[in-house]
Amino acid sequence: MTTNTIRWGIIGCGNVTEVKSGPALQKAQGSQLVAVMRRNGDLARDYAQRHGVPKWYNDADALIHDPEVDAVYIATPPSSHREYVLAVAQAGKPVYVEKPMARTYAECQAMIQACEQAGVPLFVAYYRRMLPRFLKVKVWLDAGAIGEVRNVNTVLYRPPSPEDCSGERPWRLDPEIAGCGYFCDLGSHMLDLLQYLLGPIETAQGYVSNQGGCYEAEDAVSATWLHANGIHGTGTWHFTTQHRVDHTEIVGTTGIIRCATFDNEPVILESLGETESVSIENPPHIQQPLIQTVVDTLLGRGECPSTGYTAAPTNRVIDMILGK
Repeated sequence: MTTNTIRWGIIGCGNVTEVKSGPALQKAQGSQLVAVMRRNGDLARDYAQRHGVPKWYNDADALIHDPEVDAVYIATPPSSHREYVLAVAQAGKPVYVEKPMARTYAECQAMIQACEQAGVPLFVAYYRRMLPRFLKVKVWLDAGAIGEVRNVNTVLYRPPSPEDCSGERPWRLDPEIAGCGYFCDLGSHMLDLLQYLLGPIETAQGYVSNQGGCYEAEDAVSATWLHANGIHGTGTWHFTTQHRVDHTEIVGTTGIIRCATFDNEPVILESLGETESVSIENPPHIQQPLIQTVVDTLLGRGECPSTGYTAAPTNRVIDMILGK
């Protein structure tokens, strides 16, 4: 783009934009947040006033076609991602969309096609690809610190929240909105990160059930998969356990790497009888490192590692695990 600053508009200024992403759009170099939209105009105005954003809207089309908005960040639930991405693409503007990219792989493909036809880039908020703690893991892997990688196992166990078993269930538990349950919301981060670190997943299968009965969406998922380079993978996700567990092991011929996906635990390398433990804090606005790469790409001075092309395969894997 022939500019020194990317002026952003946000569609859907909800919780995720309060700390994780909205301030990041303001703090990234060469980036400004100039407009926000929410269907409830009072909430949009409140967000704009609290965050120092000059414009607010209660109509998405008005924000999309604002000539002072160069690029649009879609921070709505997945059920509306396809609709808004197509509208932004038709307006000829770059788009950055929350994860998971959509409810299904087919929706992702439609989004990619629309952006290709419009000649605009499509980015996806799989921000763990740029967090320093996972870049450290990638450095170890790329350096062959555990030899040839053979297997990865990832586990996420969480107890249900009071809201999960009440009449006020979060939208993340409504498959019509989210694509499935917490597996789509949290498991998508994990599967995308593993593909970034270990290469694309070629085939996958899973067992899916509801064990707790608090809601209709799945609360238990077990999966196996095969990366294109021959690495084996297994994963289990349970959301009705008493204890929290967040643990990933990457096993190689000479060592093991251990890390958590969500908890801010040290990343650990055990190799050839030696152990290295590294504590790396996440940035205060956790999407800022990835957003910086989006801005740099749009300004012609870098490359973002999370695009529609890299994110859609995660939906493909989720579809295979869920048997869609």
